[in-house]
Amino acid sequence: MALLKKTYFVTGTDTEVGKTFISCAILAKAAEQKLVTGALKPVAAGCQFVDGELHNEDAIALQAHCNLPLPYQTINPVALKEAIAPHIAAQREGKQLQVSRLEGFARGAMMTPADLWLVEGAGGWLVPLNPRETLADLAVALDTPVIVVVAVRLGCINHALLTVAAIRARGLAVAGWVANCPGENDLQHSANPALLENIATLKSLMGAPLLGQVPQCDTPVQAAQYLDLVPLWH
Repeated sequence: MALLKKTYFVTGTDTEVGKTFISCAILAKAAEQKLVTGALKPVAAGCQFVDGELHNEDAIALQAHCNLPLPYQTINPVALKEAIAPHIAAQREGKQLQVSRLEGFARGAMMTPADLWLVEGAGGWLVPLNPRETLADLAVALDTPVIVVVAVRLGCINHALLTVAAIRARGLAVAGWVANCPGENDLQHSANPALLENIATLKSLMGAPLLGQVPQCDTPVQAAQYLDLVPLWH
């Protein structure tokens, strides 16, 4: 396949919706298609010391599933210790988060050629970085289409529609969305009687391609089989 040079910002409808897991599944699917992939987590809160440096488990997962040999510090240039809102974690560590700095890190990394780059946010779309800027501002600065990860559970329709409305209000395209269904082994025979109806409602209202309905999977490679990335290549 010819070099695609596609870049997407990955956001979620909330924290803990499986954003990293789905990002890794997308990378795995792209790798199956013989594409060169890179991934970034510009800012991560909730890190532990590994060999004297702060590392985040989400960034480590992205590093494991992209096939460019990227150093950890390239993938996650800003690592914050506490697992709290990034702007609060940064304040407690005496650091200042700025979109211009994060954009510089990302653009520098993405000078390395790849078919697909994923830039994963932290939490949801409007997570603050400082009193004036949010992670949405980073996506705008990078001018990338957005992939939305939706955890299909009670309240997901409202959360998803608010998220895509906010993305479009900033002038960015919603390239696609993924219905992530953790805890569901069989989507056709779910214990949640409204699961498929919720997904159908979102399909009719999101105004963007559904890239996949992902049940409970042990690994991102398993989850990749439920994804269709063709809409991203156009």
